[in-house]
Amino acid sequence: MKMLFKTTGLLLLMTALSFPVYADIEEVNVYSARKEQLIKPLLTDFTQLTGIKVNLITSKADALLKRLESEGMNSPADILITTDAGRLYRAKKAGVLQPSLNDTMKKLVPEHLRDADGYWVGLTTRSRMIVYAKDRVKPSELSTYEDLASPKWKKRICVRSSNNIYNQSLVASMIAHRGEKATETWVNGLVNNMARKPKGGDRDQIKAVAAGQCDIALVNTYYLGQMLNSNDPKQVEAAQQVAVFWPNQSDRGAHINVSGIAVTKAAKNRENAIKLIEYLLSKDAQTWYAKTNNEYPVIADAPWSDTLKNWGDFHSDGLNLTELGNLNTQAIRIMDRAGWR
Repeated sequence: MKMLFKTTGLLLLMTALSFPVYADIEEVNVYSARKEQLIKPLLTDFTQLTGIKVNLITSKADALLKRLESEGMNSPADILITTDAGRLYRAKKAGVLQPSLNDTMKKLVPEHLRDADGYWVGLTTRSRMIVYAKDRVKPSELSTYEDLASPKWKKRICVRSSNNIYNQSLVASMIAHRGEKATETWVNGLVNNMARKPKGGDRDQIKAVAAGQCDIALVNTYYLGQMLNSNDPKQVEAAQQVAVFWPNQSDRGAHINVSGIAVTKAAKNRENAIKLIEYLLSKDAQTWYAKTNNEYPVIADAPWSDTLKNWGDFHSDGLNLTELGNLNTQAIRIMDRAGWR
């Protein structure tokens, strides 16, 4: 019996030494697909304001989703931050999120920028716009996404691969507006007009336009903003050789997407997670995002960065972004059939 008590006591002591005790510390655990420099300063401010400690893990979006799935209800994560409504949809479908939408979030975030069932809300928006070579393309030649399938753009378009979620979501939005048949015709035309096999990221498409490898490209707004404000003179020089064009301004508007946030199903600190989401939707946090990463705020009264202001106002698509996830599978099938690699 004495040996039993000694063994039990030893096990309890080892457990106490293995796991830190946070009895008097409020905390929230965040899995973020955003790079640390694009989220850490805001989390630090949140801790200073509330006293709630934020534990941050950053990784690739797909890796974080797999991690949440494998951890299940044992996951320490309270919050998932990731990019693109398509990825947020995947997380919802994987069963790793829980509804978290409250009246404050409904008031701050427009309905089309949040999940229809309340599982996630957008933090920032970006548009997948057209950039064009200032010296080779006149803005009057451009009009809509649909027009990019026109023969006049033969061998003149650069875009990244079809396995990129941003392109999948753009095609999904086209399906929502135009139907599968018209979208398949459009994708086939777009592929036929590519100047080269898709490769690289959005910055690489901008560099290719600047280098004369193509005349126009499809890119997310913040990539161009990052290049224009880069400390690398070569990136700035390349970015300055292109101009912005907002497609579909006379009808549905330019395609937009989000970086978004959700409470995990396994959240042990749900109340603190909600507080963090509300803070990231505050005017100060939204203004920081706009000025630091040149992303558009989701709330109405947060100011834009000077770079965003220079591009001017534009009419954006009001499609509920939940549809981008709903139609993702169809979009991928169409892209595969068209040979978009």
